[in-house]
Amino acid sequence: HPVQYWCTPFNIVAPCSILVHPVQYWCTLFNIGAPCSILVRPNGAVPGEPVKTDKNSRRGNWGNQIEFILTSVGYAVGLGNVWRFPYLCYRNGGGAFMFPYFIMLVFCGIPLFFLELSFGQFASQGCLGVWRISPMFKGVGYGMMVVSTYIGIYYNVVICIAFYYFFSSMTNLLPWTYCNNPWNTPTCNGVVTPRGINNTLANVTRSLVTGAAEVAVEVVNKTKRTSPSEEYWKHYVLQISDDIGNFGEVRLPILGCLAVSWVVVFLCLIRGVKSSGKVVYFTATFPYVVLTILFIRGITLEGAVTGIKYYLTPQWHKILDAKVWGDAASQIFYSLGCAWGGLITMASYNKFHNNCYRDSIIISITNCATSVYAGFVIFSILGFMAHHLNVDVSEVADHGPGLAFVAYPEALTLLPISPLWSLLFFFMLILLGLGTQFCLLETLVTAIVDEIGTDWIVRNKTVVTGGVAIVGFLLGVPLTTQAGIYWLLLMDNYAASFSLVIISCIMCICIMYVYGHKKYFKDVEMMLGFPPPIFFRVCWRFVSPIIISFILIFTVIQYKPITYNDYVYPGWSLAIGFLMAMSSVICIPIYALYKIAKSEGTTFLERLKNSCKPDMKWGPALSEHRIGLYATPGSEGEVEVRPLKEELREKEKEDEKRDEISLTIQGSNGSTEHNTTPSA
Repeated sequence: HPVQYWCTPFNIVAPCSILVHPVQYWCTLFNIGAPCSILVRPNGAVPGEPVKTDKNSRRGNWGNQIEFILTSVGYAVGLGNVWRFPYLCYRNGGGAFMFPYFIMLVFCGIPLFFLELSFGQFASQGCLGVWRISPMFKGVGYGMMVVSTYIGIYYNVVICIAFYYFFSSMTNLLPWTYCNNPWNTPTCNGVVTPRGINNTLANVTRSLVTGAAEVAVEVVNKTKRTSPSEEYWKHYVLQISDDIGNFGEVRLPILGCLAVSWVVVFLCLIRGVKSSGKVVYFTATFPYVVLTILFIRGITLEGAVTGIKYYLTPQWHKILDAKVWGDAASQIFYSLGCAWGGLITMASYNKFHNNCYRDSIIISITNCATSVYAGFVIFSILGFMAHHLNVDVSEVADHGPGLAFVAYPEALTLLPISPLWSLLFFFMLILLGLGTQFCLLETLVTAIVDEIGTDWIVRNKTVVTGGVAIVGFLLGVPLTTQAGIYWLLLMDNYAASFSLVIISCIMCICIMYVYGHKKYFKDVEMMLGFPPPIFFRVCWRFVSPIIISFILIFTVIQYKPITYNDYVYPGWSLAIGFLMAMSSVICIPIYALYKIAKSEGTTFLERLKNSCKPDMKWGPALSEHRIGLYATPGSEGEVEVRPLKEELREKEKEDEKRDEISLTIQGSNGSTEHNTTPSA
């Protein structure tokens, strides 16, 4: 800081102020308020007043606010933005789907995102510690941990498959380009052959010629045509079994990639948010570079415009379909990562006065804009592929693993230098997956460390991180077997479905109605320097819970047993899926009953009331932030009963009277001594 260095010793004010803090100088000079406050003091501090330290030396904080925003963007922007949203948009009316999608973003997505960020930031605790607000509801935190555990197990398996495809792309010719490989079947046909024929019976006669003589004619009954990429996926990568109960053998290449995935995640989180906050500068930004490169390449291809038209052409009549609104609400809810516990955890490492209101809007809009942008990338390539094969875009459009590991890789084989585009695409998938996986693992580690809370566990957080990573790896091993894809899809469909909706709904009810909306609005005002805007207050209390209830009802009504291609899951596997879904929800009533039983009181109602009251440790973590309603002269973590405003005013009056008495004594006795005993 050369300018500041020479200005300070020579007491040069104006010129140095302009050079060192130009924005603050001109804002102060012309008395400009809000815009300058955001630019100069985004944490809500008042210009001209000394800024108190917000650093939590025990838990740690983000290095700066950019790290938090990038981490949260990486958490929210995951694989679903690339492989689910574009297909949903295309299936539900193209551009018309954008209308209900953004309506749900405004009235449900952003409010819930802001609620979870403010919740975690105010308490500086993970998804378990924040329930000091109402200890009876701590089971909601355990439910979040269960959900994060399930997702973390299978999500890293998807990342490891992306690693496998990434390594397989390091070749001159992509292995899923042609049908002349040992794993291919007679039904395989390459992309050089148009697939405009439907999947019904088609007799294909192939002549086998030796020299000039026709030796034989083979008639092949093709009941279903398959592409080289699909056969590579099923018969080589997965070597998929015929039933979910037939585990077969562990696919060692996939297992090795799973180990690589967990090691990468562990190394990036080895120092908690201090290390992951540096990694996200790359993992959260480079996917946008790859998306842009693929988009530029895609729109230059023949047929790309047709694909984008399929993606965006509005079918306005579908707006009247309740299913479209249900899909929009569900996509917003799940894509933002609400009720996973990750948002609360990431916000808990913010400084207390950070403007999480601003952050919630930035991150939510970035997430949704990324989904829309990814749709252009996906459908421009799929349009080119459909044009090349002379088929409709609907025949090549897919979602989920089918898009990421079959349809899109097949399209990439049509491009010049296809291995390069394949490397970029799968590297992007790896980074998108890692951004979410970082937060899932950190959610579990933070909850464990905060809950145990001993000095040893805090100092050795790296050991906890390593232990959780090892357990996650071992639990993911069954998903690397030949039946692994069946179990992965089962977990994806049940582990984080309606249970998330229930958890989120109960969280809103607890904060707004059990703890009290007025108290929570004052807490947010104490933290940010301004109360939540009235729009968010109305959404938190009424609109968002109603939309969440609608999502739950829609999910139940639209429920269909899971299938994978032509495979129908047996009843016992669906029962396991429901058990996984209920395992996170059942934590809520079990812990509530436990807490009621342990609470003081002679009757059930007394115990219920006491179990709902905020814990004495509820509130800001640092003693310097426990001012006003949370004021305490004790050490960090100790909480006194919060005085009422009337009591504070009476105390001020007593202090004034005491000062007057001391001055009177001084004047009459000529003594400088006076009574310093504080009033009661």
